[in-house]
Amino acid sequence: MQRPNTSFIVDEAIRLDVFLSQKLEQTRNQIVQLIEQNAITVDGKATSKAGLKLKADQIIWITFPQPKSTPAQTIDFDVEVLFEDDDIMVINKPSGLTVHPAPSVKEPTLVDWLKIRGIALSTLSGEERHGIVHRLDRGTSGVMVVAKNNEAHEALSLQLQDKTMGRYYLAVITPPLKELETTVDKPIGRSSQNRLKMGIIPLGKSAKTMFRKLLTSKDETSELIVCKLFTGRTHQIRVHLESLSRHILGDHLYGAHQKDSKVEHILLHAYRLYLIHPTTKDPLTFQAPMDAVMENYCEKHFESKEYHETFSSLQLESLFSA
Repeated sequence: MQRPNTSFIVDEAIRLDVFLSQKLEQTRNQIVQLIEQNAITVDGKATSKAGLKLKADQIIWITFPQPKSTPAQTIDFDVEVLFEDDDIMVINKPSGLTVHPAPSVKEPTLVDWLKIRGIALSTLSGEERHGIVHRLDRGTSGVMVVAKNNEAHEALSLQLQDKTMGRYYLAVITPPLKELETTVDKPIGRSSQNRLKMGIIPLGKSAKTMFRKLLTSKDETSELIVCKLFTGRTHQIRVHLESLSRHILGDHLYGAHQKDSKVEHILLHAYRLYLIHPTTKDPLTFQAPMDAVMENYCEKHFESKEYHETFSSLQLESLFSA
């Protein structure tokens, strides 16, 4: 629903973005989006400066853009909710579910599911947003957090930047790593040979991943590892493993020549997420169980006793040296 156009009279000297953030009770990023859309006038003149210094008795007029939204597709699936309150929802995304709609995506997405659940953030700037703070690739399963209001979204986005929010992934790779712990710190960008892939690009965005061995398979051809992300680039884990001449089982994009064709999907799972609650400020940790495909593979290919003992006492934070 579109907000009615409104106006305010300035009562003291103050920055434009600060003034509107207080009056509209919205984040300053949202206010900047309004300003960039020429939706704000000061004494009848449009302004493009968020930091404009206002004077007492100036009149601010806001013309809210028409909200842009699309109806949700019909969905025939559900998503496991690990935690939910007024500010956040933590889910276990299934493999095969795309997060965002796109022209090339024909099936329902996580955003469609969120629409059905009635989770949509403010349309203050005209764009309907659905609280996606970070994404997972279509084939990757695991824990994700969704913001249920603009304040939570802003706070969680800042946590991604300052690393107070983070994730640990589990992956089954082949062949096993040489060292107990391996760090890859190489920039990532779009591949010039295959536009569907990312690659190690000298002028790409900085990216750092640490890998740690957990268990080696009974036939010693594959290995269960933990991956710790320090950045969040597209396909980061897969690209950094490829730079080590390793790939994840079931990954037919980066591991196109792998022989094991019986794996139903890529065995990459966002296992644990830690963050600070945007309202209570309590540190929280969430863990998403692996799906049946990955669980069954591990049960079959790793020593059962060792596998279960490992997960019964797994302390991910203490595994890495830095």
